Amino acid sequence: MGFHQKPSTFVSHVRLKVENLERSLAYYQEIIGFDILERTSMTVELTADGKTSILSLEQPKGVKPKKPRTTGMYHFALLLPTKKDLADFVMHLAKNDVQVAAGDHLVSEALYIKDPDGNDIEIYVDRDPNVWKWSNGEVAMTTDPVNFQELLTHQVPGELWQGLPKDTIMGHIHLYVAELDKTEQFYVEGLGFEVVNRFGGQALFLSTAKYHHHIAVNTWNGVGAPRPEENSAGMDYYRLIYNDEAAVKATIANLEKIGATITQENDRIMTSDPAGNRIQLSY
Repeated sequence: MGFHQKPSTFVSHVRLKVENLERSLAYYQEIIGFDILERTSMTVELTADGKTSILSLEQPKGVKPKKPRTTGMYHFALLLPTKKDLADFVMHLAKNDVQVAAGDHLVSEALYIKDPDGNDIEIYVDRDPNVWKWSNGEVAMTTDPVNFQELLTHQVPGELWQGLPKDTIMGHIHLYVAELDKTEQFYVEGLGFEVVNRFGGQALFLSTAKYHHHIAVNTWNGVGAPRPEENSAGMDYYRLIYNDEAAVKATIANLEKIGATITQENDRIMTSDPAGNRIQLSY
């Protein structure tokens, strides 16, 4: 399918600021099933395959609790390889008394949980793209109840949970923004994404290569929502992977045309959307 590999442009990594690194690390290992790839006193790189970090945690000095009703991350989404993996995850969360929400989105089936800082996490599996329904360039999505009875038929009774499957990837990211017009211009004209679903005038779903979405943005925290404080727990940035250096340079030129700011931070090329959500441009 190639939705999360070149030449598609896709989200590969999310970096979170957390209040208590030890508390968060325990959660992401024991509940989510990550392994540690690298660690310092205040940062951790987490991996599913033992080679690639798809999530990193940092405890900044003077970190503050996450406040509601701001822009920032709504959730990041971990894409599991198979429906059996999602069924295994359901059983694991039930055994650990983790509160779960769920949704059947037609294109996917998803679970939703919160980490200790209040960051939302989606854990999902895609349906076969051949059954996704497209009309006039938009993919049909909704939120229906998950059929857990059917889902759990994919689980092998008595089989022990083994953590995240090694083929788990960062499937998409969903962001709170302050408005949609300039945000759409930024993601379409600047970053090169295509709007594939408009949801009630309050949300946009964007992708490359006709995925159901690599990025979503919404104004559900209110039009004009303020940005989070700089040292607030929550997302630091997410990483976009482009096809090559030329594609990154072309994206930088497109961003500069619409007045977006580009900065260099420790060899990272960074930009921010109109709501202040920070993005690393890489290849």
